[in-house]
Amino acid sequence: MKTTQPKAIIIMGVSGSGKTTIGELLSSKTNIPFADGDSFHPQENIDKMVAGHPLNDQDRLGWLQEINKFCTKNIKQGKSCIVACSALKQSYRAILQNGIEEQMVFVYLLGTFELIQERLGKRKSHFMPASLLKSQFEALQPPKDAITVDIDNTPTAIVEKIMEQLP
Repeated sequence: MKTTQPKAIIIMGVSGSGKTTIGELLSSKTNIPFADGDSFHPQENIDKMVAGHPLNDQDRLGWLQEINKFCTKNIKQGKSCIVACSALKQSYRAILQNGIEEQMVFVYLLGTFELIQERLGKRKSHFMPASLLKSQFEALQPPKDAITVDIDNTPTAIVEKIMEQLP
């Protein structure tokens, strides 16, 4: 990172794009603590996804607000943080940024439906079923103001590209 001002770095993308893997690796390379956005979901959201139902905007509101609180608390304490969060829509990113707009950086993990579907098919330990991937792509509004990295590469190469572009 080029500045010493604390930042909240949101690793975003659809389920299966590698948010947790990349977030953890970026954390180890930068010594910035990592939090998985999934851990901020209330049980009702997890139950809904496990049952194969996509979350709606109302389901996501409290979850996004909790992530914003977490990021805001870190920033106010002078600490940076990295959070994996799908942040699929611009309206979701606005909730995440509320009050810390200048200190939040989005990193968009870009991948094709086919590549991500293949990855999800191999993933065993996650509550998000591969069947919901289509709904995530339908909801996705690619960010205009983000570091965008193609995921068709190794995690190490992806993190190197992110680190080159972090403010």
